[in-house]
Amino acid sequence: MSPPARHTAEDGAPLAASRRGFLRGSAAAGAAAGALLHGGPPAAAATPAARSAAAPEYPVEVVFTLNGERRALTVDPRTTLLDALREQLGTTGPKKGCDRGQCGACTVQDGGRPVLACLTLAATVRDREITTVEGLARGEELHPVQEAFIDRDAFQCGFCTSGQLMSAAALVDGGGAAGDGEIREYMSGNLCRCAAYPNIVDAVRQAMEQGGVRR
Repeated sequence: MSPPARHTAEDGAPLAASRRGFLRGSAAAGAAAGALLHGGPPAAAATPAARSAAAPEYPVEVVFTLNGERRALTVDPRTTLLDALREQLGTTGPKKGCDRGQCGACTVQDGGRPVLACLTLAATVRDREITTVEGLARGEELHPVQEAFIDRDAFQCGFCTSGQLMSAAALVDGGGAAGDGEIREYMSGNLCRCAAYPNIVDAVRQAMEQGGVRR
């Protein structure tokens, strides 16, 4: 039995179209059609590096104190304090968790008061005193809450710990709480996915008993 004859074009040349060739041709045709519809080839999207390197359209000069040192920044008015600290000043203790003010991982202190750096515009901290977890210790001497977190094993993965420490330090340095219920209420804005809450309460209680500020 003879093999089936191959189809040929009108000029007699064999048709050698393959599935891969067909798909490549279809893709090329689609790209050409898109270019015609939109008046030319699509512009290349700006890379994150290019966007970050661009100067802000309306720059704002901000001078403030960070962990006892005077710092100056030029920022876009929309830049959050968290992004300014991490990306411009290299202060990476505050963590970017939810970036929506829900987890507390970015907590810093503004004049001793805990604030969420992801919801605070950098432009609003002019002439303010900002403290991050890097500024809690005094030299080699840890703050009482840092010592207590170690003693009570009040962390596991550690991602939320810097924010927990800043809230706890504000509580302890501000006079403490009347009991465990008040500690839990004060610390409720700081989430711990590892569920170390009982140990955190124990640590805050220990720090309260030892006394606060050593900075």
